[in-house]
Amino acid sequence: MAGGGGGGEGEPEFQVAPMIDVLLVLLIFFMSITSSQVLKVDKNISLPVAANGVKRDDKAAAGLINISWDKTTGMAKYKLDDRELDANDKDGIAKELAARKGDNPKYRLLVRADRECHAKYISKALEWGAEAGIENIAFSGLNHEE
Repeated sequence: MAGGGGGGEGEPEFQVAPMIDVLLVLLIFFMSITSSQVLKVDKNISLPVAANGVKRDDKAAAGLINISWDKTTGMAKYKLDDRELDANDKDGIAKELAARKGDNPKYRLLVRADRECHAKYISKALEWGAEAGIENIAFSGLNHEE
């Protein structure tokens, strides 16, 4: 009887195309679930240690304010997401935050401040959030020393 299959003792062929398809699907999946907040984090900020801090697991919409400390000038630099802010434009910043919040009662303002930053500069970000009507403000910190 004649068989309709391939050769007998040869090595089986390894098909690469299905593996590439699976890898591309996984790549697209991981790219789509990556939060845009991760991309907006300023790596130059050295976060303070908050040993008793609790990680928030909710996925509410959030605005991110990065406050970095410039040691040469002794001043804080503010960024809303990726855009640098003028700290003297309190009304403009509050209006932008209010527009981002819209009617979302779960909107949260996340403040990431450098550990060297003075409290008076951090309080500016709190004022902007209060002016915008944001009730949920969270601070970012580390639970251990890096």
